[in-house]
Amino acid sequence: MKKIDEVKAGVAVIIFNEKKQVLLQKRADVKLWGIPSGHIEIGETVTEAAIREIKEETNLTIKIKKLIGVYSDPHSQVFSYPNGQVVHFITTCFLAEVIGGELRCDEEESLEFKFFDYQNLPHDLLNMHPMWLEDALENSEKAFIR
Repeated sequence: MKKIDEVKAGVAVIIFNEKKQVLLQKRADVKLWGIPSGHIEIGETVTEAAIREIKEETNLTIKIKKLIGVYSDPHSQVFSYPNGQVVHFITTCFLAEVIGGELRCDEEESLEFKFFDYQNLPHDLLNMHPMWLEDALENSEKAFIR
Protein backbone atom coordinates (compact mmCIF):
# COMPACT_ATOMS: atom_id res chain seq x y z
CA MET A 1 0.00 0.00 0.00
CA LYS A 2 1.13 3.55 -0.71
CA LYS A 3 2.35 5.77 2.10
CA ILE A 4 -0.70 7.76 3.19
CA ASP A 5 -0.08 11.42 4.02
CA GLU A 6 -3.43 12.28 5.55
CA VAL A 7 -6.89 11.02 6.51
CA LYS A 8 -9.82 13.26 5.55
CA ALA A 9 -13.58 13.14 6.03
CA GLY A 10 -15.46 13.47 2.76
CA VAL A 11 -18.97 13.44 1.38
CA ALA A 12 -20.39 12.26 -1.92
CA VAL A 13 -23.85 12.87 -3.34
CA ILE A 14 -25.65 10.73 -5.88
CA ILE A 15 -28.33 12.55 -7.85
CA PHE A 16 -30.58 10.89 -10.44
CA ASN A 17 -32.67 12.80 -12.96
CA GLU A 18 -36.20 11.89 -14.05
CA LYS A 19 -34.74 9.42 -16.60
CA LYS A 20 -32.86 7.62 -13.77
CA GLN A 21 -29.53 8.89 -15.13
CA VAL A 22 -26.80 9.74 -12.63
CA LEU A 23 -25.10 13.13 -12.43
CA LEU A 24 -21.32 12.89 -12.85
CA GLN A 25 -18.64 15.54 -12.62
CA LYS A 26 -15.46 15.68 -14.70
CA ARG A 27 -12.99 16.87 -12.07
CA ALA A 28 -10.52 19.61 -12.93
CA ASP A 29 -7.77 18.25 -10.65
CA VAL A 30 -7.45 14.71 -12.06
CA LYS A 31 -9.45 15.00 -15.31
CA LEU A 32 -11.59 11.97 -14.37
CA TRP A 33 -15.35 11.54 -14.04
CA GLY A 34 -16.92 10.90 -10.67
CA ILE A 35 -19.86 11.36 -8.38
CA PRO A 36 -19.86 14.93 -7.02
CA SER A 37 -17.91 14.87 -3.77
CA GLY A 38 -15.87 17.03 -1.46
CA HIS A 39 -14.44 17.62 2.00
CA ILE A 40 -16.17 18.31 5.27
CA GLU A 41 -15.14 21.68 6.70
CA ILE A 42 -14.53 22.29 10.39
CA GLY A 43 -17.82 22.79 12.23
CA GLU A 44 -20.02 21.15 9.56
CA THR A 45 -22.19 18.08 9.78
CA VAL A 46 -21.92 15.57 6.94
CA THR A 47 -25.31 16.64 5.57
CA GLU A 48 -24.38 20.33 5.70
CA ALA A 49 -21.16 19.52 3.84
CA ALA A 50 -23.02 17.52 1.18
CA ILE A 51 -25.55 20.30 0.57
CA ARG A 52 -22.81 22.98 0.49
CA GLU A 53 -20.54 21.03 -1.86
CA ILE A 54 -23.35 20.46 -4.37
CA LYS A 55 -24.39 24.11 -4.22
CA GLU A 56 -20.78 25.30 -4.73
CA GLU A 57 -19.96 22.90 -7.54
CA THR A 58 -23.26 22.67 -9.44
CA ASN A 59 -25.43 25.61 -8.31
CA LEU A 60 -28.14 23.07 -7.42
CA THR A 61 -30.07 23.06 -4.17
CA ILE A 62 -30.63 19.54 -2.90
CA LYS A 63 -32.54 17.68 -0.26
CA ILE A 64 -30.88 14.62 1.28
CA LYS A 65 -33.13 11.60 0.82
CA LYS A 66 -31.08 8.94 2.55
CA LEU A 67 -27.68 7.67 3.59
CA ILE A 68 -26.27 5.21 1.07
CA GLY A 69 -23.18 4.26 3.03
CA VAL A 70 -19.93 5.05 4.78
CA TYR A 71 -16.78 4.03 2.91
CA SER A 72 -13.42 3.70 4.60
CA ASP A 73 -11.64 0.66 3.13
CA PRO A 74 -8.13 1.85 2.21
CA HIS A 75 -8.14 -0.46 -0.84
CA SER A 76 -10.82 1.70 -2.44
CA GLN A 77 -10.64 4.96 -0.48
CA VAL A 78 -7.02 6.02 -0.96
CA PHE A 79 -6.69 8.80 -3.52
CA SER A 80 -3.49 10.13 -5.09
CA TYR A 81 -3.54 13.78 -6.13
CA PRO A 82 -1.46 15.10 -9.04
CA ASN A 83 0.79 16.97 -6.54
CA GLY A 84 1.81 13.61 -5.04
CA GLN A 85 -0.27 13.86 -1.87
CA VAL A 86 -1.94 10.56 -0.91
CA VAL A 87 -5.15 10.83 1.13
CA HIS A 88 -7.24 8.14 2.79
CA PHE A 89 -10.85 9.33 2.66
CA ILE A 90 -13.63 8.30 5.01
CA THR A 91 -16.56 9.12 2.74
CA THR A 92 -20.22 9.45 3.70
CA CYS A 93 -22.33 8.96 0.58
CA PHE A 94 -25.90 10.24 0.25
CA LEU A 95 -28.75 9.98 -2.19
CA ALA A 96 -30.31 13.38 -2.86
CA GLU A 97 -32.92 15.05 -5.00
CA VAL A 98 -32.71 18.44 -6.67
CA ILE A 99 -35.17 20.96 -5.23
CA GLY A 100 -33.89 24.12 -6.92
CA GLY A 101 -31.24 25.89 -8.92
CA GLU A 102 -29.97 25.50 -12.45
CA LEU A 103 -27.04 23.21 -13.23
CA ARG A 104 -23.85 25.09 -13.99
CA CYS A 105 -20.19 24.20 -13.78
CA ASP A 106 -17.82 25.75 -11.24
CA GLU A 107 -14.77 25.89 -13.50
CA GLU A 108 -12.34 25.96 -10.57
CA GLU A 109 -13.19 22.39 -9.54
CA SER A 110 -15.03 20.94 -12.53
CA LEU A 111 -14.57 20.66 -16.27
CA GLU A 112 -18.08 19.41 -16.99
CA PHE A 113 -21.26 17.94 -15.50
CA LYS A 114 -23.37 15.43 -17.36
CA PHE A 115 -26.09 12.86 -16.67
CA PHE A 116 -25.22 9.29 -17.69
CA ASP A 117 -27.17 6.05 -18.01
CA TYR A 118 -25.88 3.48 -15.54
CA GLN A 119 -25.21 1.07 -18.41
CA ASN A 120 -23.17 3.71 -20.27
CA LEU A 121 -20.82 5.24 -17.68
CA PRO A 122 -17.59 6.87 -18.89
CA HIS A 123 -14.48 4.67 -18.93
CA ASP A 124 -12.40 7.28 -17.12
CA LEU A 125 -14.39 7.02 -13.88
CA LEU A 126 -12.74 7.30 -10.45
CA ASN A 127 -12.16 3.77 -9.15
CA MET A 128 -14.22 3.94 -5.93
CA HIS A 129 -17.31 5.56 -7.46
CA PRO A 130 -18.89 2.52 -9.20
CA MET A 131 -19.28 0.83 -5.78
CA TRP A 132 -21.08 3.89 -4.40
CA LEU A 133 -23.40 3.93 -7.41
CA GLU A 134 -24.08 0.18 -7.22
CA ASP A 135 -24.97 0.56 -3.56
CA ALA A 136 -27.34 3.44 -4.38
CA LEU A 137 -29.04 1.36 -7.07
CA GLU A 138 -29.42 -1.54 -4.62
CA ASN A 139 -32.13 0.57 -2.92
CA SER A 140 -31.41 -1.05 0.43
CA GLU A 141 -33.18 0.14 3.55
CA LYS A 142 -29.93 -0.17 5.49
CA ALA A 143 -26.79 1.84 4.78
CA PHE A 144 -23.66 0.07 3.59
CA ILE A 145 -20.47 0.16 5.63
CA ARG A 146 -17.49 -0.68 3.44
